[in-house]
Amino acid sequence: MLVAAFAATAGVRLEWLHQATLAWRIPAPAPLLLGFRLIRDAEPRAPLAVKVAREAQRANAALDPVDALLIATRVVDAARAEHIAPSFLAATLLQESAFNRNAMSSAGAVGIAQFTASTAAIVGVDPWDPDSAIPGAAHLLARYVGAYRGARDDPYALALAAYDAGPLEVARYGGVPPYPETRDYVVSVRMRWSRILAGAAFTESNLYLR
Repeated sequence: MLVAAFAATAGVRLEWLHQATLAWRIPAPAPLLLGFRLIRDAEPRAPLAVKVAREAQRANAALDPVDALLIATRVVDAARAEHIAPSFLAATLLQESAFNRNAMSSAGAVGIAQFTASTAAIVGVDPWDPDSAIPGAAHLLARYVGAYRGARDDPYALALAAYDAGPLEVARYGGVPPYPETRDYVVSVRMRWSRILAGAAFTESNLYLR
């Protein structure tokens, strides 16, 4: 198990690790094993999925470390498939739900990506299923970023505003709407994005950052 945990921090795909670790949890009084804890003691310059998982556990203390890492891996894969920055997608979903697949808002948004029923129907996803909602959120954010490239404002800020308030509101105001909730949302996602990237083991390709 120590070898498996160490391999995970090197970026090895983690699907097989979930079942193997379900029956194994490091007990609290095990100081000699601290260096191998999957998330908590990963070195500062860890692979991106580990950085995302660590930020997820900061946001949601109830999230199991293995689940955090598995979700983080799905997020990274979905973002790369849509050619957007994985840390951007991760920060957005963390702000939306803290990786809580059962999250519900007073506005009727549900699941890890906080889709409303109407948006989920448009995107064609099951909002309660992370395996469906995560790629759906990646596709929607990629579509927004692509649509706003070349605009006067930062396309990522506009994409976040569209995700939060809707693209019609962005069009109405010609930029990020003046709603305090939306402006705070954009700032908060940016802060999470920066924390995820801080000390990462690599710099994301310019392909994802343009």
